[in-house]
Amino acid sequence: MPGITIDKDHCKGCELCVQACPQRILAMSKDITVRGYYYAQLADPSRCIGCRICALVCPDVAIEVNTHGLMFELFDY
Repeated sequence: MPGITIDKDHCKGCELCVQACPQRILAMSKDITVRGYYYAQLADPSRCIGCRICALVCPDVAIEVNTHGLMFELFDY
């Protein structure tokens, strides 16, 4: 299963990753960072397909996606 690491101290809460995720596994936290931003967090990491779109759209490079091989299982909503 792919692993997503979000550096909440670098996230400025732009929500680009939340909107870009095809699996809708990211959500905004209700907590605020020391810089005063709500940050992205994983809502359901088990549905991650490792597409790395969240990391590509992040302007602050706050998201890192680690994959171990390929696993694509698209969920129909």
